[in-house]
Amino acid sequence: MYIYRKYAFKIRQIAPQSSAQSRVDLSRIQASPQVLGLILSYYVNYGISAAKTAALMYDIHGIKISKQTILNYAQAVAANVRPFLDNYPYQLSSQLVGDETYLRVKGKWHYLFYFYDVNKKIILADYVTPKRTTESACIAIYQVLKKYQVIPENLRFTVDDNPIYRVARLYYAHQEGINFDLNIVKGLTNETEVAKEYRPAKQTIERLNRSLKANYRPMGGFKSASGSITYVTLYSLCHNFLRPHQSLGYHPPVEVPELTGLTRMPDKWLRLIKLAQEQLPIA
Repeated sequence: MYIYRKYAFKIRQIAPQSSAQSRVDLSRIQASPQVLGLILSYYVNYGISAAKTAALMYDIHGIKISKQTILNYAQAVAANVRPFLDNYPYQLSSQLVGDETYLRVKGKWHYLFYFYDVNKKIILADYVTPKRTTESACIAIYQVLKKYQVIPENLRFTVDDNPIYRVARLYYAHQEGINFDLNIVKGLTNETEVAKEYRPAKQTIERLNRSLKANYRPMGGFKSASGSITYVTLYSLCHNFLRPHQSLGYHPPVEVPELTGLTRMPDKWLRLIKLAQEQLPIA
């Protein structure tokens, strides 16, 4: 029996061009670069809430700054670095893994769709949405596909048994002419050879989910959708470019030559922001 499926969307029309926006001009903030680097290190690397970061800045460094100002600065940085995060020329494998996890936004559950290079440990998609739908899965996969100059013929995603991924695969095959394979890892037991082979890949992204939650849980959730997108953006940037990973010999997944020789995390943040700003299009 043939089942015809009509899709009510086109991916290039629904995929957001930039998921991080800000009303704050980063070039006009009152804090010095050193203060900004400290704020980002506390807030993102160590998962310290904006309120506690403000307290640390005053109690330890003698710098008085409000919680809201810290959130404003974070949002401004996220808007500046998002194009860098999306368009960096990553060297990628063809083995990817995807999963959804929950975020608390304005007292309600939202979904974070993560896709991750299993071999390189690079976050390739971090789409935050109030809905767990086929469209959401397609947008997250679109974030991944845009990062390939040439899509590998053996591209393979390891995902759970949520049917939205099967439908997304059909969408890309029929509407975009892009083919990839799915490895379905279902439940907690290996009922198939595919699940047995690819469960370790699935476990890597579950560790990523736990790591993010450990960072943002002390904040008690996010007060706005833009706040969740800001934090997820900064976390992805930190994960890909700044945070050392044990499985990679305590190196970050992406080693940027311009950061070589820098030992202090605030300095690394500032150098990365500078690189991101240099890549922004001229208005």
